[in-house]
Amino acid sequence: MAKDDIVRRWLEIAAEDLEVAESNHSNGYWLYAAFLCHQSLEKVLKAYYQATHDDDPPYTHNHIRLLNVCGLIDELSEEQLRFIAHIEPMYIEARYPEQKAASARTMSRDVSKYFIEQTKELTQWIEKRLHESKPSTPSKSTSE
Repeated sequence: MAKDDIVRRWLEIAAEDLEVAESNHSNGYWLYAAFLCHQSLEKVLKAYYQATHDDDPPYTHNHIRLLNVCGLIDELSEEQLRFIAHIEPMYIEARYPEQKAASARTMSRDVSKYFIEQTKELTQWIEKRLHESKPSTPSKSTSE
């Protein structure tokens, strides 16, 4: 599969995860919405890595590690860094029973909405950088 196709597929799956997160949010499954926001953001970061490197993204769910290997961590605002710190535990807390109940009690419609809104904003920020990082294809001369 061509590199652009792999990047496009990562982005498609990320968009699907975010769509399902929104559905879960609407139906009151706020912890699952947060988990899927985490997954969506992870996949956008892996798309960025795939587009800007010659190898596959690392097998990790850790956003901080992905941001570091993508070279994006130092470009994040304080607000973005706070969001990353807030969403990072959602991968574990939404999946493991011993943490799930405690985490579910901290979730609310407002917190779930925050995760979705921030995921959308950070996704747009990353995708903008992804498009800026791609070399432009020289256009053909009209005189040929």
